[in-house]
Amino acid sequence: MIARGFALALLIAGSVPAVAQTPLALEAKIPLGQVGGRIDHLAVDLNRQRLLVAELGNNSVGVVDLAGVKLLRTLFGFSEPQGLGYEPGTDTVFVANGGDGSVSVLRGKDYAALGRIELGDDADNVRIDAARNRVLVGYGKGSLALIDPAVLAKIADIRLDGHPEGFQLDAGRVYVNIPDSRSIAVLDLSAGAVVGALPTEGHRSNFPMAIDTAARRVLSVFRSPPRLLVLSAEDGDTLADREVCGDADDLFVDAKRRRVYVSCGIGAVDVLEERAGSYRRLARVSTAPGARTSLFVPELDRLFVAVRAGGGEPAAIWVFRPSG
Repeated sequence: MIARGFALALLIAGSVPAVAQTPLALEAKIPLGQVGGRIDHLAVDLNRQRLLVAELGNNSVGVVDLAGVKLLRTLFGFSEPQGLGYEPGTDTVFVANGGDGSVSVLRGKDYAALGRIELGDDADNVRIDAARNRVLVGYGKGSLALIDPAVLAKIADIRLDGHPEGFQLDAGRVYVNIPDSRSIAVLDLSAGAVVGALPTEGHRSNFPMAIDTAARRVLSVFRSPPRLLVLSAEDGDTLADREVCGDADDLFVDAKRRRVYVSCGIGAVDVLEERAGSYRRLARVSTAPGARTSLFVPELDRLFVAVRAGGGEPAAIWVFRPSG
């Protein structure tokens, strides 16, 4: 129902004409207003059909009304917001501030400030652990903070050997990209510690990560060289090593279509298809220079790409509809 309502809203609002025979069709562009500088990660509040946008270079967070296909409001008072997370159990929004190392907590219904959690330095990616009612935030020189959203406090730290970039949860474990040490750490949440590592095949600068839950695979994209590495979550075996677009910062698995989306700062999204364990590129879809962050929302069946202002065009969220 949510996906159908969203698609209907796009039709009413007027969409960008789709290009035939493409696995990702550009459906709409939603302007973000007077937003300058780099845009970082995105999060979604599905119940309200709102997209949250970390406008790092603008020290703001944009709130996009997906049902109305428009900017709802812009929130200010942040310090280089990088990661975002919406925690439905407590109806709260968590904003990780890279500038001062804090996490701002907002009320979901009206974005009133509820609290502030001081982590110390470079608060970055945010993930919601719904199974354990925890919010995880990577920060500093090498830590993963576990936050209890019910009391708005950090309750534990898991130490790492470098600053954590992209990380994902799967079956009680956390897989963490650590570019500083050229590693992918494996954490056990019950033990609260690192319990292993996955190989990186000599590649460097691993930033985005995704999990193929059904196939028990960990996917990581490196920038040097630009490669997609697919690893078995069971034994760490390398299952695929493929070239992808450069300066990647987000990566998603489309389980319905057995596809992978990689959004890159060179101004493209690579679409790869998985068949019998082999990954091949279906298309390289053009976006805009610097548009390296995105969010695929399976419930809406849409890929949202954050495009910074440039070339006379305002900052915007580009909405792509997968086909096939």
